[in-house]
Amino acid sequence: MELWSEVRRRVLTGEISKRAACREYNIHWQTLQKMLQHSEPPGYRREKARPSKLDAFLPVIAEILTSDKKVHRKQRHTAKRIFERLRDEHGYTGGATIVKDAVRSLRQQNREVFLPLSHRPGEAQVDYGFADVYVDGELTKAALFVMTLPYSDALFIQAFPRECTESFLEGHKRAFEFFGGVPTRISYDNSKIAVAKITGSRERTVTHEFQRLKSHYLFAEHFCLVRRPQEKGHVERLVDFARHNFLVPVPRVDSLEVLNERLAASCRADLQRQLRGKSAAKIVLLEEERQQFLRPPPVQAFESHRVVPGNASSLSLVRFDRNDYSVPTQFAHRPVTVVATVDEVKLVFEDRLIARHPRCWKKQQPIFDPVHYLALLERKPGGFDHARPLEDWQLPVSFGILRRRLEAEFNGNGTREFIKVLRLLESHSVTALKRAVQHGLEINVTSSDAIRLIIEFQKEEPIALFNLDGRPHLKLVRVAQTDVSVYQSLLTEGTIL
Repeated sequence: MELWSEVRRRVLTGEISKRAACREYNIHWQTLQKMLQHSEPPGYRREKARPSKLDAFLPVIAEILTSDKKVHRKQRHTAKRIFERLRDEHGYTGGATIVKDAVRSLRQQNREVFLPLSHRPGEAQVDYGFADVYVDGELTKAALFVMTLPYSDALFIQAFPRECTESFLEGHKRAFEFFGGVPTRISYDNSKIAVAKITGSRERTVTHEFQRLKSHYLFAEHFCLVRRPQEKGHVERLVDFARHNFLVPVPRVDSLEVLNERLAASCRADLQRQLRGKSAAKIVLLEEERQQFLRPPPVQAFESHRVVPGNASSLSLVRFDRNDYSVPTQFAHRPVTVVATVDEVKLVFEDRLIARHPRCWKKQQPIFDPVHYLALLERKPGGFDHARPLEDWQLPVSFGILRRRLEAEFNGNGTREFIKVLRLLESHSVTALKRAVQHGLEINVTSSDAIRLIIEFQKEEPIALFNLDGRPHLKLVRVAQTDVSVYQSLLTEGTIL
């Protein structure tokens, strides 16, 4: 550049002639003319591209790259594989380097370009992600429910055992409580949890549970086009952000609820950040959004459960979500209703709650309540020691002592009498029955009827003495003492008139 400017200055100012400049600086006449025409080097300019052996094969390459979009990314063509196919199948005789350059150029041309979007306050986006977590020492893949408010960039994340209707509903409930309000519109992908049927480009038939969620919180939904998750790119990005910042290294917790408390605390701490281009910190923008654009949560609490019909088998088991839950044997062979939440499974017959169990997230597991089978065992006491529902039943030591005494006292009916005692658990707690059994052993009374009387007696609470504390108006009342001698006038010669 220094030589360029010096030559131009000396020639154009008349200090030296053009011929003298070519001679002194050893440059070509045409080069000098270019220097005089341009104030800086114009760079290399290719006037006409030379024909290439690959030109005739460019449509084939483009067709291969287009078809690759429909297959798994791990089975798409590399540039080397495209070169081999051109050589073996289409008679290409050129080199591999020019094929690689052409493939790179076509891929760059076909890369999608996105439009920057403006996010209106009061709108939210929802998505799921996944992360590994050690729960009670066992490595588990947890489903991450994430809701974001793009305007304030507020983020809420919770971990659940699986992506399902129950976690979907519970995630919304917790998110609305965290944000302190309900967005006016929420964007989703086309998950089967929310979408029962795609009826058009933007038209959807939603599931019953999603409709119930909408009806309770009164928000409008927006579903992305099929295979267009970038329409809710804000939450897609923050799923990765939360996973990298909140879940690295891999958490080790006793339960997912402990992890969720940590995640909620991390989300609250994240509200203190101020992002580039934002006018204030997240917490300030969230408060502004909450006051002006979010709808207050309904006063009535939302029941985040799923209701499905079921049927009790001959083993008094109801199958739900690949597991079997027990019900009392009197409801075997009967239709029941399953009401499931993230933490619990309730079983209902007509309008009665007949059983409740902690939710099991494993597969093909029987979940027994031993009390459900005691009525059947009373009729079939011979199966008491072999009943599978009773295998892992941990009872107090005093119960074993009671059984041995009953078997010694009642001979062959001792086991049945012991089962009658256990049936008191249908209406009393283990602690209350343990206290009654211990008392019965102490006074040498062991029959089921005696234990029942003891537990009912222990259940009764003594009547407390009436106290005037806190009732100052009653202290002003004065009641005269009764004179019982006045009743003597009613008696005549020992006979009551």
